[in-house]
Amino acid sequence: MAMSNPTTPKSSSLGLIVLWQLFEGPMHAYRMQKMFEAQGKDRVVNLRSRASLYQTLERLERHGLVEVHETRRAEGYPDRVVYAITDAGRDVARQWLREMLHDTEGEYPEFIAALSILFGLEPDDARAELELRAEKLQAALDATKRGLAVADTGLPRLFLLEEEYRKAMLEAELSWLGGVIDDLREGRLTWSEEWLRELAEKFLPAEDRQTEEDR
Repeated sequence: MAMSNPTTPKSSSLGLIVLWQLFEGPMHAYRMQKMFEAQGKDRVVNLRSRASLYQTLERLERHGLVEVHETRRAEGYPDRVVYAITDAGRDVARQWLREMLHDTEGEYPEFIAALSILFGLEPDDARAELELRAEKLQAALDATKRGLAVADTGLPRLFLLEEEYRKAMLEAELSWLGGVIDDLREGRLTWSEEWLRELAEKFLPAEDRQTEEDR
């Protein structure tokens, strides 16, 4: 059995999902990806390419959390490496799960970063981009509602919690986003280069203002 690394690796959403899938038994990457898609896990973690799945498996193996169970060979097909979870992997999976359930630190969504410099665009341009986001969020919310309606026919709620959470988050963001878009449209939220310069002179320390002027 593979020896575990004494240092627990940094948690990752995909790593956790992979480890948990292997709780069911040894599996190769292709079957794992198909299982994720069937279970809707591709809506939870980034599985746009199988390369990311292979990279995650290699990382987990390097830390002793999974090991090669066997290599299956079939004429005319690439070899398929079957992975199994180790005892260390089981322990780390539960540790990661506990951390992800209670931890709120270290989450830095791209959208929040973009909002922090929304003034980098003209108000009308910013509003147009936010309207596009709202359209995509509405489509995602509609799809989530349809999925929950179908699943409501008998699947235990335990397996629907991620979709319930997705629905709640989408509804909350759409509500907030709608208010921002309305304020931009009506001019209650706006800015200009002159106004931004005035704010910089008022709030930035003197040496920071000098640095801006030197650029």
